[in-house]
Amino acid sequence: MKRFLIAGNWKLNKTAKETNLFFTTLQPLLSPAIQSELLICPPFTSLPTAAKANERMNVSLGAQNVYPKSSGAFTGEIAPAMLREWVSYVLVGHSERRTLFHETNALINEKIHALFKESLKPILCVGETLEERKQDRACSVIGDELEQGLKGVTKEQLPQLTIAYEPIWAIGTGETATPEIAEMMHAFIYDWLVQHFDAPSAEAVRLLYGGSLKSSNAKPLFQQRHIDGGLIGGASLEPRSFIEIARIADQIQK
Repeated sequence: MKRFLIAGNWKLNKTAKETNLFFTTLQPLLSPAIQSELLICPPFTSLPTAAKANERMNVSLGAQNVYPKSSGAFTGEIAPAMLREWVSYVLVGHSERRTLFHETNALINEKIHALFKESLKPILCVGETLEERKQDRACSVIGDELEQGLKGVTKEQLPQLTIAYEPIWAIGTGETATPEIAEMMHAFIYDWLVQHFDAPSAEAVRLLYGGSLKSSNAKPLFQQRHIDGGLIGGASLEPRSFIEIARIADQIQK
């Protein structure tokens, strides 16, 4: 049985002071205990504060980005080893990194290997635009992102990998993929993993849904066979809404 992963991506939000307030507010909400794994991905500047506040809790921490070099003349970048003190997970290939910062599948693949080398867990984000969906290219786009993003990854590494399906047309728009659409795409990703690795390896990878996920639509999404949690944006910024989603997941543990 997979343990659900409820991941919050704060994006460009919260100062260190606001981060401390979030965790202070979150702590009493964790009783009774949450069974799903909770993950918060704050900005780099809030990671030390989050780690300190989290000493009293059992929440996983993640980073929103990484640069795939261990050191060197890369002004403004963060190496995997620099993150290891604070986090266990790192987001890779989020649609905003792909579209706003022009990250390629080759760079994303390099990041994944750099993270594995430092024993960090990548969360690979994949998804299609509205135009690509209308052109019936969603599966081919995601298949290409998986093919290139996971190039050289071994089946022994797969248990440390998470994949988040985030339809770009549903991120921050208020639009959400129907449970049926979400399940179809998650099943496609699962089948791709089976074909390129094997069934036990595919079963070891948690598949998350991301795209305007909130408490009002979480239950039917989490009930789908191949959805093992969520990558949450706006709803993760407020402790109560974040925990409400986690408690919905707890009710549906497969």
